[in-house]
Amino acid sequence: QVQLVESGGGLVQAGESLRLSCTASGSFSINAVQWYRQTPGKQRELIATWTNGRSTNFEDSVKGRFTISRDNAKNTVYLQMNSLKPEDTAVYYCNAEVGYSDYDSFGDYWGKGTLVTVSS
Repeated sequence: QVQLVESGGGLVQAGESLRLSCTASGSFSINAVQWYRQTPGKQRELIATWTNGRSTNFEDSVKGRFTISRDNAKNTVYLQMNSLKPEDTAVYYCNAEVGYSDYDSFGDYWGKGTLVTVSS
């Protein structure tokens, strides 16, 4: 069974950077990922999407500050967050399409989230 784990959250000051990781257990490939964030009392918000070899898109509030990449082993996708602002404070979740290789996805999985806190 595939487990998806986010990590890399923490407490930083405004203007600093964090890199979040979304890792699939085993030797599976992450072929697409959506990053969401959620603050108390609000709906989960889609902020970034990445599809291997095809497209990367960002919500306007993070465009130009956040980037997505995948490691060479293909089982970890990173969300690099630069110039962080207090309004970026949230629990960040990844939702990933996982496969045995780049071209045969078999499932869609969620991680349990990682907390990012940006102080002013």
